Amino acid sequence: MEEQHKNGGNKYSIIVPTYNERLNIALIVFLIFKHLRDVDFEIIIVDDGSPDGTQEIVKQLQQVYGEDRILLRARPKKLGLGTAYSHGLKHASGNFVVIMDADLSHHPKYLPSFIKKQLETGASIVTGTRYVKGGGVHGWNLMRKLTSRGANVLAQTLLWPGVSDLTGSFRLYKKSVLEEVISSCVSKGYVFQMEIIVRASRKGYHIEEVPITFVDRLFGSSKLGGSEIVGYLKGLAYLLVTT
Repeated sequence: MEEQHKNGGNKYSIIVPTYNERLNIALIVFLIFKHLRDVDFEIIIVDDGSPDGTQEIVKQLQQVYGEDRILLRARPKKLGLGTAYSHGLKHASGNFVVIMDADLSHHPKYLPSFIKKQLETGASIVTGTRYVKGGGVHGWNLMRKLTSRGANVLAQTLLWPGVSDLTGSFRLYKKSVLEEVISSCVSKGYVFQMEIIVRASRKGYHIEEVPITFVDRLFGSSKLGGSEIVGYLKGLAYLLVTT
C-alpha cells in the first residue's frame, strides 16, 4: 500500500480548524506525520484568532516540519466551522482533502484506512463512522452518548442520507467534489458536517465509510453548547425542506 501511495500521484490537503488548541496542535501534527510517512500531504491550519497562543505553536511547528508542509491560514476571529473549511480549501494544493478536528478526537491512525478505502473503491467521499462494527465513542458519559445517538437517529429518520454517522466530521473528499458540494452549503457551524454529506448523497456521489473510535478531547474544553444544539435542530429542519 505504501508504494501505491508513492506512485499514485495523489496529494492530500489536511484541513484542521483551530481555536484555543495550543495544548493539542503539536501532538496532532506529530501523529499525522507518524501515520502518513509515505504519503504526499500538507496540513492547513485555519486558526480563528486563538488568544491562547495556538498560532505561535504552529509557527514553531513550521520551523520543524517546513512551511510547505504546515500552512497557517489564520483568521481574525471565530467565523464558524463551515467557513473555516472553505477558507482552508482555497489554499489546498492537493487533489484530495481531509477534514479533521485538532483536539485528538479524530486520531490520525485512521488516515491510512481512509486513503486505502478510497483507492480500493474510487469513492468521492470516505467518512469515519462511530455507528458500525469496529466503531465507537470513548470518554463520553451516558447522557452525551444518548444525545449524540438520538441526534443521529433523528437525522437518519428524516433525511435518509445513506451514511450511518451523519453528524461525524472526520472525512476524506475528492477536492473537486468538496468544492462543488460546499458551494451549495449555507451552514456555518456544526450543522455544516450534516449538510455537506446530505447534499453529496443527494447529488449521487459515491460515499464509503470506515469505522473509527471517537475519543473525547484530551486537553481544553468542548466548544459544543446549547446554541449549537439549537442550531443543529434548525439545520435539520432546513435540510428537511431544501434537500
